[in-house]
Amino acid sequence: MGHVVCIPVTPEGLVGHSWGKAPTVAVAKVSEGEIVDWEIHDVAWDVSHDAGPHGSHHGRLVRFLQDHDVTDVVAGHVGEPMQNTLAKLGVGVHLGAQGDARRACIDAAG
Repeated sequence: MGHVVCIPVTPEGLVGHSWGKAPTVAVAKVSEGEIVDWEIHDVAWDVSHDAGPHGSHHGRLVRFLQDHDVTDVVAGHVGEPMQNTLAKLGVGVHLGAQGDARRACIDAAG
């Protein structure tokens, strides 16, 4: 069984700045060291982050992860409250990612 990795991405294919405020994320299916599926999603979490209570924002992110069967989140930064939420979901968190987003997903799934 492979990993399903969610990562914030820039239009250039680099790791985005922050996961919880990402305008766009990719969901990558990684198997045996290779990306076998890569989907880009315009999530607008940068807008929804400040649009209502923090709990409702976290709820949106959790639903997205569950809807896409995400096993791992890769990012440069994830706030501590969201890290706690991800831990409760059993989602692996890989921080400090930078550079090529596809490479970061492969490395995290390794």
